[in-house]
Amino acid sequence: MADNHTYEAVVEWTGNKGEGTSGYRTYTRDHNLLVDGKPAIAGSSDPAFLGDASRHNPEDLLVASISACHMLWYLHLCSVAEIIVTGYRDNAVGNMAMNKDGSGQFSSVTLRPQVEISAGGDADLAIRLHADAHEKCFIARSVNFPVHHEPTITAN
Repeated sequence: MADNHTYEAVVEWTGNKGEGTSGYRTYTRDHNLLVDGKPAIAGSSDPAFLGDASRHNPEDLLVASISACHMLWYLHLCSVAEIIVTGYRDNAVGNMAMNKDGSGQFSSVTLRPQVEISAGGDADLAIRLHADAHEKCFIARSVNFPVHHEPTITAN
């Protein structure tokens, strides 16, 4: 496996309504996220910042990226540990603190994966593997705020 990986994305603003950014309300925050060979993702800002609620915003995508990265590592670790995962759903929540000057930053993300494993699987190990997944998750390792985990495991 290569020591370094490069990822490329194009963000293309599509919100010029004819006047460009001549005023705060004269344009939309709509944009497309483009990665070669993959479907476009329709983006905007959060509705609190005049965005389109029907489009993904960067904050949603950050929380989803952390959740998906954790899940992918977790599934790999369970496979190696011979724990058969039959279902996985994470209700992840990110908290962002706003500053008086209009800037802001995430203060935390909490992952709440609900994991189903086959009957007879080691539920205690399945819980512990979340810590290992966190340690390996590329995205969680790259952010400067805490990522918490509140997993539940059920056997079916």
